[in-house]
Amino acid sequence: MARVKRGTKRRARRKKYLKRTKGFFLTKSKLYQSAQEAANRADRYAFRDRRVKKREYRKLWIQRIGAAARQNGLTYGQLIHGLKAAGVTLDRKVLADLAVLDAAAFTQLAAKAKAAAPPPKKA
Repeated sequence: MARVKRGTKRRARRKKYLKRTKGFFLTKSKLYQSAQEAANRADRYAFRDRRVKKREYRKLWIQRIGAAARQNGLTYGQLIHGLKAAGVTLDRKVLADLAVLDAAAFTQLAAKAKAAAPPPKKA
């Protein structure tokens, strides 16, 4: 059987990795093995952090909604519970946008939530 040297395929694969790691620090952009490791690590972080980004945004929205709710005399939990009881189906992203950009509309929603929420139990 004939020997296979893989000249062009190997060169193409190495060029692809080196092109992907252009701009990386020191040997990570110059040497094939270092570049390959850096590119694979970058892919793992990118995959993981696409999910982390969603968590971070949700946390930010909740903080903004909570701050706006406290300005209207409610806690975050009371506001969300009241909106659910009132049948308001806005998600946290939209609520956070309203809290930042349209305080008057958020105040109306908070009033609706206050009216719909059951009174707190006294011990």
